[in-house]
Amino acid sequence: MINGSRSEKGMVSVLSNYTEIKKWRQENILEAADNHKELNDFHDQVIRKTVRLVMEKVEREQGEPPAPFAFYLMGSGGRSEQLLWSDQDHGIVFDGPDTCQHYFLALGKEISQALMIVGYEKCDGNIMASNPVWCKSLTAARIQNLEWLKEASWETLRYFSIFTDSRALIGDENLLKELKGEAFDMLDNHPHLYARLIDNMEFIKRSIGIFGQLLPEQSGGKAGLLDLKETAFFPYVNSTRVLALKKNCFASSTLERFNELAALYPFVESFKKDFSNLLEFRLAYGRKAKSYDKMHEISISCMSKHEKKELKRLIKHGHELFSKTKQLIKREDKW
Repeated sequence: MINGSRSEKGMVSVLSNYTEIKKWRQENILEAADNHKELNDFHDQVIRKTVRLVMEKVEREQGEPPAPFAFYLMGSGGRSEQLLWSDQDHGIVFDGPDTCQHYFLALGKEISQALMIVGYEKCDGNIMASNPVWCKSLTAARIQNLEWLKEASWETLRYFSIFTDSRALIGDENLLKELKGEAFDMLDNHPHLYARLIDNMEFIKRSIGIFGQLLPEQSGGKAGLLDLKETAFFPYVNSTRVLALKKNCFASSTLERFNELAALYPFVESFKKDFSNLLEFRLAYGRKAKSYDKMHEISISCMSKHEKKELKRLIKHGHELFSKTKQLIKREDKW
């Protein structure tokens, strides 16, 4: 069971509504924004406090939860890679009959609305506990994962990959661990799916030209801007995700995956520091963003010569990691 008491130590205990939490968040987030871990602990603290208030509200209106459950984060929240701005990616899994879904969907809808008030935009892709796809019983979630892998389309493998970045924030984390363990077994029984997963992550936006120059957007409202998420982060995140699945690693954080994978795949060790540097690089520029949409965009003209050189190095190394990972997966798939 996750109680989160230590991470809530700094939260003002008298906060009693979403507006107060929003104000507290706005007043204190910059203090945590110089350190990647502290910033993500801060987000956990705010989200956990908000969800607990929601749980109290729903319990007053509809009674106690009808079954044990876990509220979990996905996306950058699941990987503990959030910046100052973050949207919502979350779900609920409960250990009870499907008839309990009505209660937990109501909880999920209230959570989505409350988090928006506090300062977290709703997910454009509707990957939230207010969506029945992401609010299911343990049995239904198990079947859904199996169906996603059986279909193995671009969309279903994308959903499955999103799920694998999940981590429980409130409730019984063993429910999520059980689901992930069963997903590992599914993949072990169908090893060709690892290659399908890596192919599903193949697209990486070109960001370095033939003369070694950075390639920002050339027209429109994003002219002169480079998207760090698409060009730099995805190769590291996607590579470690697939390798973690292959070796049954439960970690959801990219950094934690690097730590666990280093002993299993020694070649990843040399890329771990690169990813840490990329996190710090992004954090420094992310402080300047005025909205979630602008969070990963960086202006090439505002970068020094040294910064451009370092970013190009990190991007190239990310592509190298992805290439090596793909070769390894394809090679092992033929065995």
